[in-house]
Amino acid sequence: MSIDHDRDLVVPLYRAAHARTGDKGDRANISLIAWHPQLWALLVEQIDEDAVRGQFAHRRPGRIVRHLLPKLHAMNFVLDEVLDGGVNGALNLDGHGKALSFLLLELPLRVPRDLVPLLAGPPLDPDESNL
Repeated sequence: MSIDHDRDLVVPLYRAAHARTGDKGDRANISLIAWHPQLWALLVEQIDEDAVRGQFAHRRPGRIVRHLLPKLHAMNFVLDEVLDGGVNGALNLDGHGKALSFLLLELPLRVPRDLVPLLAGPPLDPDESNL
């Protein structure tokens, strides 16, 4: 699927997918699931390890690995060294990293106009990006 910068809308990722975070020690995994199967290709194309590393740069993650689950229209990101030591070693308020899925869902996503009706949430004005 190609990106047409003149015709595509830019929306927050949460309009195209939902997410859930889990943790084990200083490792978080974030599952990202497309709201609609036709949105899956956009996620694969645009939401990769580099995009996630940029979004989480302030957390200084170590290794980031993306696992694709195409039959589920989902992917799972494993982020090492992102929880400040994990629930037993961190002094922050979110030692389990549960809020990390919300941070991921703020990533911008370019969506072709013909796929806009598949997005979750209120209807979008097709003449403007809604970021």
